[in-house]
Amino acid sequence: MSMTKTAILVDGAFYRKRSRYLRGEKSPTERANELYAYCMTHIRDEKSDPSYHEDRELYRIFYYDCPPLKKTVYHPAMKRGVDFGRSDTYNWTISFFEELKKKRKLALRMGVLSDANAHFSLKADKIKALCQSEITIDDLTESDSSISFSQKGVDMRIGLDIASLAYKKQVNQIILIAGDSDFVPAAKLARREGIDFILDPMEATIRSDLFEHIDGLKTCWKKEKHEKKWMASAEKL
Repeated sequence: MSMTKTAILVDGAFYRKRSRYLRGEKSPTERANELYAYCMTHIRDEKSDPSYHEDRELYRIFYYDCPPLKKTVYHPAMKRGVDFGRSDTYNWTISFFEELKKKRKLALRMGVLSDANAHFSLKADKIKALCQSEITIDDLTESDSSISFSQKGVDMRIGLDIASLAYKKQVNQIILIAGDSDFVPAAKLARREGIDFILDPMEATIRSDLFEHIDGLKTCWKKEKHEKKWMASAEKL
């Protein structure tokens, strides 16, 4: 039986949000080990999933993300600047990236954080409460607002890497861990080049029309009984 060479592409912002929702808060080291172990589950899960009948070899894990926000942003409700470079989130994210760099066959592909227009926005429920006169401006707290900024270059890098992997015939299969539809053009290209394209939305709901652009849908989070086993296995690598 021929070996299937598999590349795993991870939308980092999506993974961090979903893993925090599904598995709770963890230290940078624990989250990095969890991510690596989860990716390796796709490679080693033949026995627990009959549909995965091929022998698989990991080509590489590509992790896509942006550096954390570092600048000071004025908070209108608190009437002071918030220095994100000194925040726990900033330190956690930097440590998390450093842990990922230590993993075998894992490449970080970093985009650019567009923070020139970074600003605080009131959460929707607080805007509604203000409009209905249920609260006043004086009742607002720091937690009632969230920081808004955008990532640039992440989706482009994912698309370029999918195209490169497909055209150079470096892999037979691509597993994309993501939750939006920005990947569709790249997925179409990969499938035309004969690549088996699998989407893992980590139990998130995807639009029904996306199924026509992928070769399969697979999520491994539900196999909780196997988590300790694959976490221990990954930490040895």
